[in-house]
Amino acid sequence: MAAAAAAGAALLMLLMAAALAGGDDSDWVRLPSKCEVCKYVAVELKSAFEETGKTKEVIDTKYGFLDRKGSAVKYTQSDIRLIEVTENICKRLLDYNLHKERSGSNRFAKGMSETFETLHNLVHKGVKVVMDIPYELWNETSAEVADLKKQCDVLVEEYEDVIEDWYRHHQTEDLSQFLCANHVLKGKDTSCLAEKWTGKKGDLASVGEKKSKKKSGKKKKKGRKDESEGAASLPDTGEALEGVQEQAPLTHSPADEL
Repeated sequence: MAAAAAAGAALLMLLMAAALAGGDDSDWVRLPSKCEVCKYVAVELKSAFEETGKTKEVIDTKYGFLDRKGSAVKYTQSDIRLIEVTENICKRLLDYNLHKERSGSNRFAKGMSETFETLHNLVHKGVKVVMDIPYELWNETSAEVADLKKQCDVLVEEYEDVIEDWYRHHQTEDLSQFLCANHVLKGKDTSCLAEKWTGKKGDLASVGEKKSKKKSGKKKKKGRKDESEGAASLPDTGEALEGVQEQAPLTHSPADEL
């Protein structure tokens, strides 16, 4: 029991150190690079176009014209689809969270980070987690993600002609290559475009990386094993950690991410 408590305390300290490094904000807030911004703009554009490309809707372009000239056009080839996707694309980046336990551009991904997933589990075990950031602010958008969205707004406006050109003439080409490598980052560092996250299934950092079912199955089993081992190292509900107080389990869940 003592060993489990010590292991749990050590784990908590490491997680808190990784998520909430002390000192001046400039020491631990690292705003997204232009490469990271373009990478996830391209990821979300591809995803949005895939989502809106499944309809068979046809638009009557004669509507609104007095001479009734015009013709029917498929929604998937229309200006309306392009406008709707580009106007809302940057809002999608607010669904991202910061995963500080990861390196490179993989620190941006949807879903709860491993750090806060562990803290979440500790709270539900009855452990009182005390951090510099109040519990009520756990669900606030991080400075990095807010800046990701802000830079996205500027990028989409500046390169709207490039995005439109891809939409009309180059959809067979990879959007990350066409938009980022060939235009936004031309002559600049493009290394983040090649970074892939191969961890938990569902993380957006691994979008576009196609794996065989066999490999995916092995990684799922490994993930379950790692989660089981991590859960085993946590203390029982009734066991107090050094420097950490116990409290009754909350009736609601903490937010996913900073």
